[in-house]
Amino acid sequence: MQADIRWLDDPQVFAVNRLPAHSDHRFYGSMEDCRRKTCGLTQSLNGTWRFQWSKSAGTCPAEFYREDFDTTGFESIQVPGHMELAGYDRIHYINTMYPWEGHLYRRPAWSLPEAGGEAMEGQFSKAEYNPVGSYIREFVLDEGLKGKRVCISFEGVEQALFLWLNGQFVGYAEDSFTPSDFDLTPYIRDGKNVLAAQVHKRSTAAYLEDQDFFRFSGIFRDVTLYAKPEVHVEDMWARAEVAEDCRRGSFSLDLRLSRGNDSGPDSENGEYPGYSVRWSLFDGDGRAVARDEAPAAGSLRFGPVAVEDVRLWDHHNPRLYHLEITVLGPDGSEVEAVPYDVGFRRIEIRDQVIRLNGKRLIINGVNRHEWNARTGRVIGMEDMIRDMEILKANHINSVRTCHYPDQIPWYYMCDTCGIYLMAETNLESHGSWQKMGAVEPSWNVPGSLPQWREAVMDRARSNFEFFKNHTSVLFWSLGNESYAGDNLLAMQRFFKEADPGRPVHYEGVFHNRAYEDGISDMESQMYAPPERVEAYLRNRPKKPFILCEYMHDMGNSLGGLKSYMDLLDRYEMYQGGYIWDFIDQALFVKDEVTGREVLRYGGDFDDRPSDYEFSGNGIVFADRTPKPAMQEVRYYYGLYD
Repeated sequence: MQADIRWLDDPQVFAVNRLPAHSDHRFYGSMEDCRRKTCGLTQSLNGTWRFQWSKSAGTCPAEFYREDFDTTGFESIQVPGHMELAGYDRIHYINTMYPWEGHLYRRPAWSLPEAGGEAMEGQFSKAEYNPVGSYIREFVLDEGLKGKRVCISFEGVEQALFLWLNGQFVGYAEDSFTPSDFDLTPYIRDGKNVLAAQVHKRSTAAYLEDQDFFRFSGIFRDVTLYAKPEVHVEDMWARAEVAEDCRRGSFSLDLRLSRGNDSGPDSENGEYPGYSVRWSLFDGDGRAVARDEAPAAGSLRFGPVAVEDVRLWDHHNPRLYHLEITVLGPDGSEVEAVPYDVGFRRIEIRDQVIRLNGKRLIINGVNRHEWNARTGRVIGMEDMIRDMEILKANHINSVRTCHYPDQIPWYYMCDTCGIYLMAETNLESHGSWQKMGAVEPSWNVPGSLPQWREAVMDRARSNFEFFKNHTSVLFWSLGNESYAGDNLLAMQRFFKEADPGRPVHYEGVFHNRAYEDGISDMESQMYAPPERVEAYLRNRPKKPFILCEYMHDMGNSLGGLKSYMDLLDRYEMYQGGYIWDFIDQALFVKDEVTGREVLRYGGDFDDRPSDYEFSGNGIVFADRTPKPAMQEVRYYYGLYD
């Protein structure tokens, strides 16, 4: 198969040769390696890559992926990183509109009657402005990866990725904020390898990624090679469930195994003669409370196993049990070891109230973009640790991952620290249905258009598969501000069938009540004044109420928080909400006159169209210094912590 630039214009092509989404578990060669935190099965490709920026697909270097291509004219760039912050292209912030509004007349494929059911050719592949980054990275396999099936994981690429290895086309992927994995085994070798990635800033995915943020592009999260042992845990789902009495628990484990070496595909019957799988679940004191063992097979199901007197997980006591999974070879030696920490907790809607472990849940929440004032959405562990410190110090117990999945380590941190997550799918099509503030959905995507269905279903599936094991994920969210339609309904049905234990959230049905009974398990609104919230709660409501965005923190704001918090005392079905938002999106630059380093917001980069200082509405500044508004948050959230 050859790469086809026309994929940029087709919403039905969003992944080519990309591996199926799977759980985000770490794996090691043995449990001893796990305890030592040493893994010879992974190899980071972060660092300096050869790079060339082009204004469009028509001007980018042809066949740059060939092994004999002369890269003399190439420069260098750091991965992970944004092209724009490396000095290429323009920095641009926009909120609700699409970034090309006012420059180009562009409408989604298949959305208008005159489209006749055919794609609108060349929107992105032939555009005069659609920046392209051509990346090249040479590498030699580490010793521990040789002779095995080798895959590569791009944890975040904005927005469309074409990939080659040693001159051979590997695959294509969209969806900027969930990992894209590819099998490199057919093309890899022991000596020097030449990896080539071409990243296009815009594709039809741009219609689904119209979030309120700076519009960056590039490889902005980790790139990692990983090798699979001879028999590999491809996917796992550990389910720790709690009975209605909140004392008795049960544990079940589903595993999917694959052939890890490069000797050939899995056997037809999915069996691995001589291999076995053993697992144990330990409580906080190191005592085994459940364990089992079985011959290895393509699919394995263990349990449910009863666990008495479970120690419950919540914000104040984030108690976790430790799971160890070991794949054993024919001679009894360890082939692979997988550790995972899971918590027992019960999330449910009973009597129209969301309850955690039998008690009414109160959300003291914030919406949180990933942000660093120097590197944009390229954030490190130190940023996440500081964010967690701020949450815990100010009685914030919940985060909505607005409006895309976060980096994988954040979910583990929330498990450990007891932060409740509303795990949002990477979807926002604000500019397709809200024009200049008016609700006008004549060409809304994804809506009910069948040509967009699989793309959004894939995003929902990826969100679920990667993060399903995390105790901190209390709610799945379909996305943000994408109106409504049959495609959102299909996403909701997927989540309910795959994971009936977690409630599903979506706010957009507020604008289209025809879908309110089928899409969201809760009434969710944005910026509703307290009197409107109260009117809903007094009028025989069908669902619990959450403000997925409220207390818009721009300038000298947040002074009305008490009016909302008072509702918690009067209405049990009011569950709280998520402040917009956690951190200012602003960038450090050197002032042209004074030479001092200053923070600049949207519009300060001659970016048009722009929503200007709307990028600055956090309860902390972009350097993570708390704003005065944090005093209100800390006081009132503290009353209900």
